[in-house]
Formats: sequence, structure tokens, C-alpha cells
Amino acid sequence: MGLPVRSVRQVAPRAATCLVAGFAVAVSCSIEARREAKPLSGAASATAVVEAAVAAKPHPRQLAWHEDEFIAFVHFGPNTFTGREWGDGKEDPRLFDPSDLDTDSWCATLRAAGMKKVILTAKHHDGFCLWPSRYTMHSVASSPWRAGSGDLVRELATSCKKFGLRLGIYLSPADLYQIEAADGLYGNLSAYRERRIPRVVEARPFAREASFRFVVDDYNEYFLNQLFELLTDYGPIHEVWLDGATPKSKGGQRYSYSAWYALIRALQPEAVIFGRGPDVRWCGNEAGATRESEWNVVCVPHPLEEHDWPDRTDDDLGSREVLAQGLARGNVLHYYPAETNTSLRHGWFWRDEQQHVKTAADILDIWYRSVGGNSVFLLNVPPDRRGRFSPRDVRVLEEVGRVLRSSFACNLALRSEDGRHREGVRVHASSALPGFGASLALDVRGDASADLATSWKPVLDDAEVPVWRIDFDEDVHFDRVVLQEDIGRHSQRIERFAVDVREHGSGAWREVASATTVGYKRILRLEPQRARSVRVRFLESRREPTLAHFGLFKERRD
Repeated sequence: MGLPVRSVRQVAPRAATCLVAGFAVAVSCSIEARREAKPLSGAASATAVVEAAVAAKPHPRQLAWHEDEFIAFVHFGPNTFTGREWGDGKEDPRLFDPSDLDTDSWCATLRAAGMKKVILTAKHHDGFCLWPSRYTMHSVASSPWRAGSGDLVRELATSCKKFGLRLGIYLSPADLYQIEAADGLYGNLSAYRERRIPRVVEARPFAREASFRFVVDDYNEYFLNQLFELLTDYGPIHEVWLDGATPKSKGGQRYSYSAWYALIRALQPEAVIFGRGPDVRWCGNEAGATRESEWNVVCVPHPLEEHDWPDRTDDDLGSREVLAQGLARGNVLHYYPAETNTSLRHGWFWRDEQQHVKTAADILDIWYRSVGGNSVFLLNVPPDRRGRFSPRDVRVLEEVGRVLRSSFACNLALRSEDGRHREGVRVHASSALPGFGASLALDVRGDASADLATSWKPVLDDAEVPVWRIDFDEDVHFDRVVLQEDIGRHSQRIERFAVDVREHGSGAWREVASATTVGYKRILRLEPQRARSVRVRFLESRREPTLAHFGLFKERRD
């Protein structure tokens, strides 16, 4: 029996009370409306698996996250001054005293590298807060930096606006200070009861008039209060990074994830929740390693609102076989793409100038495999004890940005190397559904970026391999091929494809590359090619494949 597919439905929430400006508002702790496959006992048919997979589509916040492509992590705090990777929570706040901190210089460098967002470790596992929290003095307010009046989150938020970067926040669930302090809240065995978020601090009222009520213990109340601060005091937040590391536990402390998600959704609905959350998953390693096939649609236990989002480290998370096995166990299919993280330096925090620093070639290789392999690349750049990026690090980042800008500034399928509009370009396809013509794979928006909301889509015919082709009146020289799917409207479909070229005067096609998944973006690195025609054969796909963008480029490192 086949697996029926449900239309969009609202997952039943575990509700929390929310008071906003005096009006009662329901706050959902669920994952919001999703296209889900109905849980099934027994084997799912091949058709049912495919239908369920293509029904799982990204939320607009996930699409915006995909478009970030290359983003920055900034690990900074007491560990920078102790030379440790993980603090113990016993650090004296007076250790934190950067001599020349300048977030404008951070953002200028990150922007030059081609990054679009920066995520700051507002609180790492040691529990020290880089903003003057209302709920603890273990923060910059107790440090000599800026005479105790500093607020690093605010300074970075201001710089992000100035340089056109989006801001993300890392708030560690683990908190060694709250474990080690005599009056610490972590694992103190306090009772779960209804509590108001945020807790009122008379001397420091919030500009935003909103309050929530959750049934939580002392530590979860503390965490929610700090989330409220970070998500209301600093403008738009686009990613909330929830680390799964637990360096030390106490008192059987549990995290009230559903309350955290509800607060994030209410305060910053456009922010994706990473890691221990429902929007973006960790790639599974800290070395920048990537999968050959990175699937966005994966199995999770049903119901979604009760899932705790553990790390996913298997090589195969989304093949038809894996999805079929999960659906047979009663799982549902969920759009859950991967973020690939690593550090520019050996370690997450700056230690000294003997620390190994990856080369520009190293970073570019990871960029191609992650951004060009259907993932977002999160690169950590740790400031030194001055509060500046090391000149070594800056040189690497500037070189990476220069190569990316010069290599991908001109789509050679549309323009010649000198920037002229290419005449005589012709596109063809084996077939096309109404409204999905072959030319839409070359469509661009007004800002000359790819228009991923329009695409070519062929008629599905089991007897014919779908083919998209582009012909030129002159030789085109390239060594990079870019493909993107129409994931917003049609989810991820391509399972295997090949690229062929044909030279002038030759009737023979020559295969130059093949790969598996595409998703948001696939970049193929080739030996230098010269061609009058290029075609893509879509060898396997979930229903009709889509091609929202096609590009030819030449890398320039000189």
C-alpha cells in the first residue's frame, strides 16, 4: 500500500502564555506549519517516498539562510586571555580587557572576505557574558574593559548595520559559571513552576513591552531571560546558535527547548535556530569536512514538536533508501539543511601567533565543498587580546575574498570575459512544462543575481533522460560550473547528473563531470574547458528535476 501525503497542516502546539502590550497571545512551541508524510508501519512504496520528499519544503527563513552562503563565527571571551579552548567557569571577569577592540575592523574584513553574516559567542560554556546582562554580574560589566560600561554585542550589532552584515547570536546552553558558583542556578534542583519572562529588573526596563509565561526551573528561567535580552535589545537577529556541547553536568539539569523555541519564534521570527533546534543542523564535524551528497530533507521522529534535534553524523541522511526506512518506522520528513563549520586557526579561540592558520587555498577548498555542496560555510575568525583580527588572518581572508569576487563576478554563460553581453546564446531542453521554459535557468534579478524563484522543469518521461543545453557562437573558456535548484517551490529533487561539452566543429559530446545532489547550489571544479555547447543530463531525480540557475565561470587566483 502506498504512503499517503498530507497537505500543509499545523502541528498541534504545546502552548505557552504570552502577554504582549497587555493582550493575551498564544505562543506556539511547535515547528509551525509543515508538509509532512503520514507516519507508516511497514514498507513505503518508491512513489510514496518521492512524493513525501518533494513535499518537504523550506521556510522563507531557511531560504534566506541558504543565500548567506559564507558566514563568520567569532569566538571571543575569557578564553582569549587564558589561552584555553574551554574555560572552567571560575575565570575572574577582570581577565577580559581587550586593549584595542574595534568591531568595525572585524566587519570590514569579513565583508571583504565575501561573508554575509557574523555569529558572536555572546556566552560560551564558561558562562561569561559579552553584554551587560541584567541577570548576572559575570559579564563585561565586571571587567575593566570600557571601565565596566562596555557592551560587545551592541558594538558588533552597530558595526553589522554599518557594513551590511546580518547578526547571529551563540548562547551556550551549558554554563560552567552557573554550575561552579555557590549560588549558581544550573542543576540546583529548583522546582518547575510558571515564571514570567523577562523577570522585571526595575533599574533596567526593556523598551519592548512584551512578557511570556513558561513552566520552567531556575536555570531555564535564567536562559530565557538572557535570550529575551539578546533578541530584543540589539535589533534584528538572523541566527540563534544552540551548541550541543556539555562539558560538565550537575543535578540532572534539563533544557526546556520548547520554551526556548517559542520565545525565539515570538521575538525574532526570521531567525533560524541552529543545532539543538529545528531549522539548521550541524554538518557533523568541526574540520570543514563535507558529504558527497548533502540532502536537505531528512527523517525525524514524529511528532516534530517533541524532538530534541540531536547531531546527525551519518554519511547518508537523505537517500531514498534512508527515507523509506525512516518512514516505515513512523518518522516524518523534515527540511533540515546543514551548516559546515571550522576555524581559520587551530582551535576556536586565539592563543598566540604560533597557532596554525589555514591558508587561503585551504579556505577556498572548504568553500567549494561546502557552499558548492549545498551547505552554508561558517568560518571562525577569533580576535586576539587586543580585540583585533591578527594580520595573518586578515591577509588570508582578504585573499579569499579577492579570489571569490574575481572568479564569480561574471557568468560566462551570459557575458564574455571582458563583461560584454554575450550575443548568440541559445538554450534548449528535451522538454519543458508550461511556465518552466529552458531560458528560465538563465534568468537573473535586477541586481544581476540568480532568480531562484523561476526555473526550467521538464516533462517527466521514463523513456527519456531530461537534458538542458546551452549553445554559443564563440568558444567559451571556463573551469567552474554552477547549478541551483528551485528549492523554494519544489524542494530538492536532483539525485544524479552529468555535464558534457562539445567543441566547435565536433559533433561528439564529452562528459567532463558528474555528481549527485544539487539543492541550493552545486559547484563543479573542472580542468580548463573550451566549448561551443554545454549540456546537463539529469540522470536521476525525485519527480521532475528543476534548474533555477546555470552558470559558467573561470577561477582567478593570480
